[in-house]
Amino acid sequence: MAENEVKKVSRLKKSGQGIVRLYKEIRAELKKVIWPNRTQLINNTVTVLIFCLIVGTIIWVADFGFTKLAEVVFTR
Repeated sequence: MAENEVKKVSRLKKSGQGIVRLYKEIRAELKKVIWPNRTQLINNTVTVLIFCLIVGTIIWVADFGFTKLAEVVFTR
């Protein structure tokens, strides 16, 4: 009869084991990441900033144009 008995594991112990496994998996995945060097980081940052300025300028011009168009249409 002792062979067929299954050990019961508390919920707290199960959740603790799950958390430990989670952090082990996170650590393993972070070891696979290819981190950029300083030059790549600077280049990517400058590229993102330039595109943000370009998109911001396009939105500003469109907003200005639509505002002027609305003024012309609704003031007459």
